Amino acid sequence: MMQPLVLYDILSELPGNNFSPNPAKPRFVLSYKNLPFVTLWVDYSDISIAMKAIGGKSSKRQDGSDVYTIPVLSDPNTGAVITDSLEIASYLEKTYPEKPIFPNNSEPLIRAFDSDYLSLIRPAVKSIFMRSVEILSPTNAKFFIEVRSQDIPLPWDAKYDEDWDLLEKGYNTAYEWYQKTDGKWIMGDTFSYADIVVACWLLWYKRVMKEEEWARVSSWNGGKWAQVLADVQKECNLA
Repeated sequence: MMQPLVLYDILSELPGNNFSPNPAKPRFVLSYKNLPFVTLWVDYSDISIAMKAIGGKSSKRQDGSDVYTIPVLSDPNTGAVITDSLEIASYLEKTYPEKPIFPNNSEPLIRAFDSDYLSLIRPAVKSIFMRSVEILSPTNAKFFIEVRSQDIPLPWDAKYDEDWDLLEKGYNTAYEWYQKTDGKWIMGDTFSYADIVVACWLLWYKRVMKEEEWARVSSWNGGKWAQVLADVQKECNLA
């Protein structure tokens, strides 16, 4: 009998805890593939200790120091411990190939898509980081700021209006990508991990933004982004 996989995610003050886009991606994949799993919630301040304890891999900061990140997936059925949302998706596809998320050998293309999509969002991410701090406990907020500010320097609220303009510009570009497909998914009528990537960033906004801010995102491109999120959640049995 298959044992449940274990997904490590970040604790927040929100109902249901989840908010971070990167742990959301494997959660969507696991649910889409109908794989049994449990979620273990970890405080930011405990990530290094918890990940070292289970054999999670560290990555390098810009200054060369080690940093441990979430998501991490532990699979008791194989003994594997995988770090990074994209690598987790790749592992799940190879190990549990039913209901593919990289259809038609599309993993290399979707890896490129993942990077390109992030490049649209990254210039505007400061304001969303600011909102993320607000839904964390004081201790976790301190760690979040310490870690994220190494890549995205403070202050995060200095150019709020400019960040929103950049975010809308990024989604105008993403909308053009969707307009080039024949169906509702990035790959036309074929659902893939690319759609999960888009949805999980949108879910982050919905979870941490103020209501009127999410309404603003939802209004862009004729309501496209609220619909994409709803469609992907339904497809992944998370509606």
